[in-house]
Amino acid sequence: MYTNILVALDGSDTSHQALDTALRLARQNDALLHPLYVVDLPGIAFGTPGFNPQPLCDALRRDGERVIAGARDRMAAQRINGSPRVIDTVTPGEGVAQCIQRAAQEYHADLIVMGTHGRRGFQRFVLGSVAERVVRGAPCPVLLVPLRAQPAADETASHPAEKELP
Repeated sequence: MYTNILVALDGSDTSHQALDTALRLARQNDALLHPLYVVDLPGIAFGTPGFNPQPLCDALRRDGERVIAGARDRMAAQRINGSPRVIDTVTPGEGVAQCIQRAAQEYHADLIVMGTHGRRGFQRFVLGSVAERVVRGAPCPVLLVPLRAQPAADETASHPAEKELP
């Protein structure tokens, strides 16, 4: 059913759960998986006199490389092929959602998987979520994965029938 799956990651718990879902779908469909981390430097950083945005860009890129390395390791362990990568917003006005949509087109993705809530907190309240903006302009279906509470180990042991199946 799916041949190219893009999963948007930002290092949040919700994006980890989106990766779990994307790995499962890629395995079930023998699909390529393309984990994507978008480095987004706030536009104000570029317009502030005397501010050098390079250290912030470098730190964000290192964080992205760490997240993508984790995804790459999990893909290798499950023998799932694909091309994980970190990309930057092209211009200060371009948002994360547009980068995800552009990458989906480049990968010829037939599904985008992403979490419903990421790291953007207050900005989500003010601007609307990245997930909502991706859904509005996506070139393919989008599967939104909500954050699920993880049961404590003793809860799982006392209710084995309620464990989530792989």
